[in-house]
Parts: sequence; C-alpha cells; structure tokens
Amino acid sequence: MTRIVNVHEAKTHLSRLLDDVAGGEEIVLAKAGRPFARLVPIGAPSERPLGFVGGRLTEAFFEPLDDTELAAWQ
Repeated sequence: MTRIVNVHEAKTHLSRLLDDVAGGEEIVLAKAGRPFARLVPIGAPSERPLGFVGGRLTEAFFEPLDDTELAAWQ
C-alpha cells in the first residue's frame, strides 16, 4: 500500500514513518502536494561470493620486490 505524506508531516513523524516502511509500506513524500521522493524498505544485503577473481597466486607473489620494481611503486 502506498501513502502520500507532505514534507512537514514527514519531518514531524519521521520515526513513525520509518517504522511503517520497515513493516513493508511504501511512502511517497510530497512537496507542495507534488510527489517528490519515495521511502521504501532496503532489502537485506546479498551475500557476496568469495573468490570471484579467477586464477591462483604462486609463491613468487609473496617474495620481496627488487629495488627497481620497488622504486616504481614509490
């Protein structure tokens, strides 16, 4: 269900509106009676898979850089 709320009322009752949004309600904020923005619940963050880059590191990756290569990074 969508409800339209003017900005003045939204400022006065923001905590209550956020509780309503958390309960699944969609609220449209209106400025001077014209729809301006929408408050909707944010879904739970999705799990990000680990290891999304292909390939493997060899032992050479962990060896210290030589002076020339180290200087290039500084």
